[in-house]
Amino acid sequence: MQPLIENIYTSDNAHVCAQVSALAEQSIDELLTNYPFIEDFFTENRLHDLGVFDKTGLTFADFLNSIHPQAAEDAALDKAEMYNSFFDFIIQMKEFLDLDDSSAVHSIRILPGTDKSGAPEAFSEIILYRSEIIAIVGPTGSGKSRLLADIEWAARGDTPTKRTVLVNDKMPDKAVRFSANNSLVAQLSQNMNFVMDLTVEEFIRLHAESRLVEDKDEAVRAVLEEANRLAGESFKLQTPVTALSGGQSRSLMIADTAILSSSPIVLIDEIENAGIDRKKALELLVSKEKIVLMATHDPALALYADRRIVIKNGGIAAVLETSGEEKALLAELEHIDEKLYKLRAALRNGERVG
Repeated sequence: MQPLIENIYTSDNAHVCAQVSALAEQSIDELLTNYPFIEDFFTENRLHDLGVFDKTGLTFADFLNSIHPQAAEDAALDKAEMYNSFFDFIIQMKEFLDLDDSSAVHSIRILPGTDKSGAPEAFSEIILYRSEIIAIVGPTGSGKSRLLADIEWAARGDTPTKRTVLVNDKMPDKAVRFSANNSLVAQLSQNMNFVMDLTVEEFIRLHAESRLVEDKDEAVRAVLEEANRLAGESFKLQTPVTALSGGQSRSLMIADTAILSSSPIVLIDEIENAGIDRKKALELLVSKEKIVLMATHDPALALYADRRIVIKNGGIAAVLETSGEEKALLAELEHIDEKLYKLRAALRNGERVG
């Protein structure tokens, strides 16, 4: 019987090839311990019928070598193809579950393009880091959504704005640009409407299961706790998601995104209208090392951000760091906001105000 050719895995990505080389040296038992999701691969490809679970002390290559040629023919098994598919599956699942820290997004660098009239944008570069809050300000229709689309699809000068977006200072490969599983941006829109007939617990648990979270009960508990910390009115695990108010829906999605989503960038559209504790929401997201981009018309939120990107006529007109003087003004605005919050709460509770 001819041995399986070693190092038959090929890829244009040197990092991927290095990962596969290291994985190929591990026994099936070690791979099952580190990546329990491969059991699904074995089952779906009927490798259990060929004795894979009886030979877990072997490497995957040695297991394939151990299959008698007649048995492989009867099972229509192409060993070389199965070898490649197996390691492709592990690599893709590691990326999907954000298990590979070396492929994690640490920074986004935006290089300038042009505005709607073709004039060059007024900045040299913008670098976005994890745990940073960036406000996007500008008139309605000025191009805020276009900026987010450029980041989400890691533009290479091939979008209407002609911008270029680098991930970790490199041109991202297709896995980042076009894979739905590796989306750079998680968007939380102004209106969150659920159509699924699920309870809050079922909704969170489904997301946790899709990300192969080991302690799903803890994930459910953590998301609910954070969501209720943000919401004006608390809700329970048994509450149908379709019965949640707008503020409760937004608080659930923000908590779920912070705790369970692998997207490094979170866009929040007009959080001032969310009916939630917006400051706590932003603090939660940055505590989970998210890059937070918020489109806002609220001066307090714009000044709460570390920086603000000013959009005009489809282009970035300015990038402003929040100054010390502006932070002092923010303290005044927050005091006014607190008084307004208490006034709204009193009116909602049917109290007299003076």
